Amino acid sequence: MTRPQAPSVVQNSGQVLPAGHEPANLGDILERVLDRGIVIAGDIRVSLLDIELLTLKLRLVIASVDTARQIGIDWWEHDPWLSSRARPPLEPGPRDPEQVEAERRPRVAARARRRDAELEEWDDFDG
Repeated sequence: MTRPQAPSVVQNSGQVLPAGHEPANLGDILERVLDRGIVIAGDIRVSLLDIELLTLKLRLVIASVDTARQIGIDWWEHDPWLSSRARPPLEPGPRDPEQVEAERRPRVAARARRRDAELEEWDDFDG
């Protein structure tokens, strides 16, 4: 009994490839890379007479935003240059000088009382 063979695909060059192994176009390759992600890592070292002058450690991750989030990479969401949500809140506008002075008075008075209490302790210590 003979086994059925998978259909073949003939390219323009005349090369016969089994079905399922068709060459992928650039769009298919890009979709696959972005869907799964790819990591490229390498180190570059510059040495002179066995003295290491420079080392570059390269780590490159190519993935879609969704894939990156799935693997825990989301630095662009926390970078204030890239995301408005990551920016610190704006300072309030100029304040009324009388209000600033009114808020400052109790703090200054409390600080003066603490200082006076410390001086009295030193006076008792000396005497």
